[in-house]
Amino acid sequence: MISTSVVAVILGGGAGSRLYPLTSTRSKPAVPIGGKYRLVDIPISNCINSNINRMFVLTQYNSASLNKHIKNAYQFSNFSSGFVDILAAEQTPDSLGWFQGTADAVRQSLKHIKNNDFDYVLILSGDQLYQMDFREMFENHIAKGADISIATIPVGDREAPEFGILKSDSENYITSFIEKPAKDLLPQWESETGETMKAQGRKYLASMGIYIFNRDFLFKQLLEDKKDATDFGKEIIPDSILKQKVVSFQYDGYWTDIGNIYSFYEANLALTLEVPHFNLFDNTKAIYSRARMLPPMKIGDTHITSSILAEGSIIDASKITNSVIGIRIRIGKGTEIINSYVMGSDYYETILEMKNSLEKGIPKLGIGENCIIENAIVDKDCRIGNNVIIKGGAHLTDSDHALYAVKDGIVVLKKRAIIPDGFII
Repeated sequence: MISTSVVAVILGGGAGSRLYPLTSTRSKPAVPIGGKYRLVDIPISNCINSNINRMFVLTQYNSASLNKHIKNAYQFSNFSSGFVDILAAEQTPDSLGWFQGTADAVRQSLKHIKNNDFDYVLILSGDQLYQMDFREMFENHIAKGADISIATIPVGDREAPEFGILKSDSENYITSFIEKPAKDLLPQWESETGETMKAQGRKYLASMGIYIFNRDFLFKQLLEDKKDATDFGKEIIPDSILKQKVVSFQYDGYWTDIGNIYSFYEANLALTLEVPHFNLFDNTKAIYSRARMLPPMKIGDTHITSSILAEGSIIDASKITNSVIGIRIRIGKGTEIINSYVMGSDYYETILEMKNSLEKGIPKLGIGENCIIENAIVDKDCRIGNNVIIKGGAHLTDSDHALYAVKDGIVVLKKRAIIPDGFII
């Protein structure tokens, strides 16, 4: 049984500066996605669906909201051995510093992880979007007698310089590895990825940052042979290829690394496609999250096209097109939401609170009347007044302001931003 021989370690990530301003008050894995989930729900759900129910989440930066979400979302039965435990960076007599990289984070956490009975460690990232059954990868790992297995995905010329690229032999044992190769080196790193992938121009095998380690080998590497190494991709993996059995497990499904604002924006809007690459409606690949006792959504005279709307919202907008609308949001009459992700609100305002806010010249929580919001991300708990126009696009240059930032033409309203009536971006 996989569940009794494996523990999963989910890396909470670094400061997440490329996802700023969404990460100004929260860690990357805690960023809301799909209107009602958090990024960390993805690897946790993949583990649960793969019958892996012992998980550690390693956190460091802006971890309060992530810790709260995990505590509220994942509570296994008293009769189950399953858990999702948070391991935060801590100062001890043996370690006085923050996590210095992926390998260092796992090394500093081994004193807690080792208290469990397991043969394998599954290491995952907390900021990727994919649906994967890890049982197939484990079966391949055991059959190959591997020390390390690396999940790989075929990528094209555009993406390859952003990843660790590897080559493998006819038995899928990895023979060479290069971290983020320059474009002029790519012709040397082409692999046999299959006819379908090659037809799409995806001819390089990229590491997905998903690893299986044999327990004894991982402990020996981190505590003895490579006790100063800080990163798996840059140090542990390349050195192991020369001496150990390191296997590539090729994954052909949808996978995206949420590395920057544009990829985050694209991944969310892709959920609105008629047949989305990431399927939220698959019984066998459910995405688990915090269970909220919210009322059903209430919709007025609104024309909605190709959009996802989460529960608990009150919507009187005139039009919502190709957008993701999160929980508890209020949207006023005459407003248009186009190609945007509105994250929603953490609470409801009472009628009295709304009245008091308006008397002070502060817009109600949510989005007011006769607004146009296009090519934008609206973070949690924003207050947008009436007659506001926010239109992202290539005409805008990257910039950072008190209430919003612009990244790759996308306008990102900061969490709890207060946008007055008639404001125009």
